[in-house]
Amino acid sequence: MRPVILTFLLLTLATVGVLGFRGRVNENRPLMLVPDMDFQPRYNPQAESVFFGDGRTMRTPPAGTIAFGGNDYFSDSGRPRLDPDFAQLDDRYYRGKSGKDFIARSPIEIDLKVLKRGQERFNINCSPCHGRTGDGKGIVTQYGLVGVPSYHDDRLRKITDGEIFHVITNGKGLMSPYQYQIKPADRWAIVAYVRALQLSQNATLADVPEERRGEVKP
Repeated sequence: MRPVILTFLLLTLATVGVLGFRGRVNENRPLMLVPDMDFQPRYNPQAESVFFGDGRTMRTPPAGTIAFGGNDYFSDSGRPRLDPDFAQLDDRYYRGKSGKDFIARSPIEIDLKVLKRGQERFNINCSPCHGRTGDGKGIVTQYGLVGVPSYHDDRLRKITDGEIFHVITNGKGLMSPYQYQIKPADRWAIVAYVRALQLSQNATLADVPEERRGEVKP
């Protein structure tokens, strides 16, 4: 019985001794089995350098440097290849602008495949607020959200494709930006589908190809 009690007391003292020092400041470096993960020969951003003459660790990129990156970083020959979605050099495609002005028309070719993709992305990302037809009466408006505009208002029918793209990208008012959730190509597909929705609610018989006007129901 006595060895059991002695063992219990020793374990209790050891536990109290170890846990009793938790939270205390100690100037000694903790014991680390693999220290190279925490202590690496590198510079931190904005840190001071003793190697460079001006004392700065952050260096100015050489003139003419172009950003590379993304999944398609190297070409088949092993040389770096420009990733357009990473560099985003085309203002018309990536920002919907030419200079300071929004572009009037989408820079991509619109076909049935693009419209179907736009419909899918619109229904997932936009319809909860804007509604499936773009009338501003999405499901969230039934739970208190107010002020969602209808795409069929004259003001929104007259704005440029570039401005619609800009709002999807950067948000506006209560609307959050979607530049990280939706790729540029899909944003332009949504713009095309929004135009299709607007046309569907404001079309005339003259907008229907003559050979298919017989299919229109009165």
